[in-house]
Amino acid sequence: MQRNALVTAILGGKKVWLMLASRGRALCLLFALSVLIAGKLPAQTSNHTGSSDSLHQFSSSVEALVGRVSPSVVEVEASGARPVEDDSGGNTGVRTARWRSIGSGVIVDPDGYIVTNAHVVSGAQRIVVVLTSTDRSPLRSSSMKSRTAKASLVGISQEIDLAVLKIEAQGLPALSMGDYGHLRQGQVVFAFGSPGGLRNSVTMGVVSAVARQPNPDSRTAYIQTDAPINGGNSGGPLVDIDGTVVGLNTLILTQGGGSEGIGFAIPSDIVSIVYPQLRKYGCLHHGEIGAAVQGMTPDLSAALGLPRDSGVIVSDVVPGGPADIAGLKVQDQIISVDDNPAESVPDFFLSFFNRSHSDHTKLLVLRGQEKFLIEVQITDQEYEIKAPRAEWDDSLDSLLDLRNPMDHVVRELGVVGVEIDRKIAAMLPGLRTPSGVIIVATKTGAGGPDKLLEPGDVIHALNRSLVTSVENLRADLENLSAETPTVLQIERNGRFQYVTLPME
Repeated sequence: MQRNALVTAILGGKKVWLMLASRGRALCLLFALSVLIAGKLPAQTSNHTGSSDSLHQFSSSVEALVGRVSPSVVEVEASGARPVEDDSGGNTGVRTARWRSIGSGVIVDPDGYIVTNAHVVSGAQRIVVVLTSTDRSPLRSSSMKSRTAKASLVGISQEIDLAVLKIEAQGLPALSMGDYGHLRQGQVVFAFGSPGGLRNSVTMGVVSAVARQPNPDSRTAYIQTDAPINGGNSGGPLVDIDGTVVGLNTLILTQGGGSEGIGFAIPSDIVSIVYPQLRKYGCLHHGEIGAAVQGMTPDLSAALGLPRDSGVIVSDVVPGGPADIAGLKVQDQIISVDDNPAESVPDFFLSFFNRSHSDHTKLLVLRGQEKFLIEVQITDQEYEIKAPRAEWDDSLDSLLDLRNPMDHVVRELGVVGVEIDRKIAAMLPGLRTPSGVIIVATKTGAGGPDKLLEPGDVIHALNRSLVTSVENLRADLENLSAETPTVLQIERNGRFQYVTLPME
């Protein structure tokens, strides 16, 4: 049985219609057409060759870059032991459990100095560094000729999440830090490390954002990248197309546990500032003025009735500290530090690096609608006011024994609170302001802000109103419209801070 078929071919830009009587003839003619078409494509072949050359050049450039960078990237293996509760056999006790973590690091000095993340080595009793093999054979595993070395912890900063290691070696291939100020959104970058323990891996992506803060109150701004980063990449370098370090891979945002293209790296400028201090002192040295700041947000600005919705706001001033003596107050908005704009918490925080206790700083402050300069002496004293919360535990337990617990529930916040009177204030040594509502329990489950409020927190204000009792707090919450942001001023561990809550 014969079947008619209609085939359309494009020859030299002309459309030719061909009626084919049988399948065999169709196949023969299609073969002939392919020969004819092939004869018509020298120019196209030439174009493809050019594209192929470009791809080969790109591939060769990436391969050369990886060859230069890989020898400077190490795997960091940290291990130790920690006490854990053991209730096996019906007896509750404490036993010791071994742990091991794998991360990455980058050689920054030929004499064996390595930078990595603090969370990779924190608490480790033993740290081993695996140096990358220089054998580039594609058929040979890089682990065959890898060299290990015992590392010592030179310095660590938990707040910046950086650590410096030292191995006994010389002449190592070190990478230089790039200029973070030249980094641009969309720039091609490469992430090196040991994701999932897969040593000497590289991924490619772009800079998604040059200054990202998952938490606006964090002291560190991060580079966001879509270059795949997974567990084990922490501490490895993020490099540009010149092979210079623009950041240190640190964390990812993920719901499934794996890379979802949202990775973050500590900028090279921060690494460049912190590394010398950790190497010299073993810890981070920076000036203090006895004040804490938080990042401004539109919700915070609207709730407190402030003129600016960006920059930083003073959340706490240590009594008797330099800032307090100079006249700085809670809720002041800081515009600049020594004429440098304070556009974020990292901007403010970095202004006090490498500053000695004999220095002074000038803060341009906005209080209400008035601007003025405040000169504050810088000190190297660490102002840590911590209420003895351990002494509060028994007090909180006794407060939970309420006759009418429902009278103390604040449904809008998902908490159980108790008004602080003289008797309760006497039960809470170290309480800075003996008034407000202390949280004795929080709601768990969907919708409750249990991650933002904790037992022991003391609520002093809601938006622009002081909180004096549970009834007062509930009434003010009920009077808020659905569109009104909700900001609490709380006291936690002896520190004042603002908490912006999502309302149900």
